[in-house]
Amino acid sequence: MKMLMKFAVVAGLGLSLSVLPAQGIAALNQGAKAPDFTLTAAQAGKEFNLSLKQTLRNGPVVLYFFPAAFTPGCTMEAHLFAEANGQFNQLGARVIGVTAGNIHRVAEFSRSECRDKFAVAADPGAKVAAKYDATMQGPDGKPLSNRTSYVIAPNGTILLSYTDSKPQAHIEKTMAAVRAWNAKRK
Repeated sequence: MKMLMKFAVVAGLGLSLSVLPAQGIAALNQGAKAPDFTLTAAQAGKEFNLSLKQTLRNGPVVLYFFPAAFTPGCTMEAHLFAEANGQFNQLGARVIGVTAGNIHRVAEFSRSECRDKFAVAADPGAKVAAKYDATMQGPDGKPLSNRTSYVIAPNGTILLSYTDSKPQAHIEKTMAAVRAWNAKRK
């Protein structure tokens, strides 16, 4: 009986762990076609319509989804992307943040936490995040963006997909992918 209970606990634990998102892995794989979207975004607090297709005309895009503006991890990630934005731009890449928040909150976040360096788009209901398999359930049961980053080539091909709840590695991983893309072009 004791052995059977141990097996049940171990099997149950294994099953419960299998539903947790794996760190370091995003659902859309490298080589897949990135879903196109147009969202209302803000940069330096100014609102505009952001189209992935149009942005890709200027080079690769670092697209990062984050759960909520003004939370500790998301603020840290925004600061890190803001600090690295000049390097991304020198490599020809544009950074875009996306969250399930509303545009007014996102506009404020773009000014204060993204330091006016890159666009942040509002994705009400996390509909675009769902197309990228980058969603999770919020505490209120509503969908939120999961902390997932993609690097997308100008032809729309995903060069990198990365999911991890810790914000620090996202900048390193995306920068390495952009550098690798640039190296292949030379």
